[in-house]
Amino acid sequence: MTDERRIRLVAGAGDEGRRLDAVLAGAEGIESRAEAQRLIEAGVVTVNGAVRAKRHALSLGDEVEAVVPVHPSAPTLQAEDLGVPVVYADDHVLVVDKPAGMVTHPSRGHSSGTLVHGLLGAGAGGGADPERPGIVHRLDRDTSGLLLVARDERTHRRLSRMMRDREIERRYLALAYGDFPPALTVDRPIGRDPRRRTRQAVVPVGGREAVTHFRLLEQIGDVALLEARLETGRTHQVRVHLESAGHPVFGDPVYGRGRADHGLGRQFLHAYRLGFDHPETGEHLSFESPLPADLQAALDDARARAARDG
Repeated sequence: MTDERRIRLVAGAGDEGRRLDAVLAGAEGIESRAEAQRLIEAGVVTVNGAVRAKRHALSLGDEVEAVVPVHPSAPTLQAEDLGVPVVYADDHVLVVDKPAGMVTHPSRGHSSGTLVHGLLGAGAGGGADPERPGIVHRLDRDTSGLLLVARDERTHRRLSRMMRDREIERRYLALAYGDFPPALTVDRPIGRDPRRRTRQAVVPVGGREAVTHFRLLEQIGDVALLEARLETGRTHQVRVHLESAGHPVFGDPVYGRGRADHGLGRQFLHAYRLGFDHPETGEHLSFESPLPADLQAALDDARARAARDG
């Protein structure tokens, strides 16, 4: 379990016009500018109650607040043999194919059996959070597919920057309800749902920028097979954006609006393509993951139903 502490400061005369990350880095309890930037990018830093970018210039009297996770002083993680498929490995990075049903990192109620536990023996490492060694992005528990993991601190910093600067290609396959247009870009901010705090939602105020590009691959009766390309990486982004566009993901228990999943038991969402320039060599690497058996069976069933009902 992770506790939190709050850091509050008021911009003085010497802070006027300075960047948010530079001022926050000087606060007691913040170890470096890199940590300040990580907290800002995580959306846990506000200026006068609003999330701001790291380059935001402060004005005299601005109130800055940061919610900083407090982790146990000594990591208690133990490596577990979970059989996580490693698609690629070198001295710096790992690319893994996460199965559905596996949580990416430890959290409340998930103290074992996570992807992190399965990768400790493979040398995952780096990052300020001892409970998330090597993790630079995540997938929902019931979303399968490719994840990029660091093996050292230097690589973690570089990959985190690349992720922040949108230099890592991430594409998903999704099955969604409704007649879908040939292409659709959803540019809508995402934040905590004010009515249901366990969900994310498109919110008009206080959300973080979120952009997803969708491309229709196949219209199959009343469902559509889509490719989703992420520009940003917000929690539940593809699922929230598709729901907001009136095309909830097939099988989604949270954002699916109660539609039948025809026995699938999870959302039809798979991170099938990952591409990036290697943080050390600069070589471009690209990987693809085929649909898992349960999603392929659901897709085949949808095609059969469409042919039968057509």
